[in-house]
Amino acid sequence: MASIESLLLLAAILLLLGVVASKTSGQLGVPALLLFLVIGMLAGSEGPGGIEFDDPWLAQALGVVALIFILFAGGLDTEWRAIRPVLWHGFVLSTLGVLITGALLGAFLHVAAGYSWMNGLLLGAIVSSTDAAAVFAILRARNVRLRGRVRALRELESGSNDPMAVFLTMTAIRLITVPSTSVSELIGMFVLQMALGAGLGYGLGRAIVFLVNRVRLEYEGLYPVLTLSMVLLTYGATAWIGGNGFLAVYLAGLVVGNSPFVHKRSLMRFHDGLAWLMQITMFLALGLLVFPSRLVSVIGVGLLMSAFVMLVARPVSVFVLLALAKMTIGERTMVAWTGLRGAVPIVLATFPLLAGVPGADHVFHLVFFVVLTSVLLQGTSIPRVARWLGLDEPEPRAPTLLGPLMSGSLREELAELLVSPDSPVAGRRVVDLGLPEGALIVLMRRQGERLVPGGATVLQAGDTLLVLADRETLDRMRARVERPASR
Repeated sequence: MASIESLLLLAAILLLLGVVASKTSGQLGVPALLLFLVIGMLAGSEGPGGIEFDDPWLAQALGVVALIFILFAGGLDTEWRAIRPVLWHGFVLSTLGVLITGALLGAFLHVAAGYSWMNGLLLGAIVSSTDAAAVFAILRARNVRLRGRVRALRELESGSNDPMAVFLTMTAIRLITVPSTSVSELIGMFVLQMALGAGLGYGLGRAIVFLVNRVRLEYEGLYPVLTLSMVLLTYGATAWIGGNGFLAVYLAGLVVGNSPFVHKRSLMRFHDGLAWLMQITMFLALGLLVFPSRLVSVIGVGLLMSAFVMLVARPVSVFVLLALAKMTIGERTMVAWTGLRGAVPIVLATFPLLAGVPGADHVFHLVFFVVLTSVLLQGTSIPRVARWLGLDEPEPRAPTLLGPLMSGSLREELAELLVSPDSPVAGRRVVDLGLPEGALIVLMRRQGERLVPGGATVLQAGDTLLVLADRETLDRMRARVERPASR
């Protein structure tokens, strides 16, 4: 057995290689996740690294934990006002779109490749979800930004379609291992899982915001520990009572990310970094699990399967479900082409291995090959397709405040407000003030010292606040900050 020192050294080397790969991916025009997988394969038992790793349970466990934090970070980074106009279309694509894609692929594999109906549907369910992180990583590397509705729709769909893929995969496995399962039982299970996942996700998301704002911890470093434990609680509690834990953590992240809470900036940076760590760890582990020699036997059906998903199944589901949407043909084509397969299908491919499904090893390596093909062929062409369709929007340069302020092009003004001794805001935290929308406390001066206030900063009488807001909002804040509290 290897010593703990050698294991830590190995883990450090693999993580460092993953970080370097993410930097190199932009220069090579290759998605980072592909390089992560390749590093894992090279480090595995059939590569130069020679690491013996053949533990589907451990790989699945790592994958599930990684997906929990990746989905939460995805919800945390999603702006409600951006996705609200496409909410219905995103919901339809993340549910019915996944179902149609999986069903079409299952039927194709049955007819064209000779798979049984259930094995075909199992493969269809496993590769039915898409990966937004890979798409946006490619676009950022090429300095391309998808326009308005397309970007919002892809962000919402890819962040929320994993729960449906998980349910369909578990359903197909159940039908294979327990053929007597009735349709009514499956429908009831679907409704229960989604209802509990949505309800608990929203409720526990509100609970996270409440705890972060109300539990005044002595050390700022404990707030990430608090949110991390609440994310695990959200998934564990939801899954334990029969709900869809993946849906719950995504919705919890969406609720938290669109609510005011203390240390928001630092907590969002923490979860973004954690999501990257989880992605690298997950891809490396899945790469270690695969045997490259076994990929040779699936090349033929793998190429057939990849082509059908990219050129038929995904486009059909998108064009059918967005038929009534106010979108151009080019926008629908872009939504269809950015349906990139990512990490989730590979994680789901470990489920048949643990369930003892016949031919599960073949399924795993076939899914792995399809993901590699999708990322390599489809992923690298996304920037060119976006430009060809006229849907690219170069990343805007970050604006500076100085220019607009000096030119007078902003409606906002800077003003100093003095917290009076009897002010109703004295003794209250910034996060509890309920500041008007658009108002920002840029700086404050206390006893001759200048500091940038955070959400947890408690205002004191005599503080001078430098506030950025429009004139009307400033008048309202001045009346509130400088007036005495009502007696």
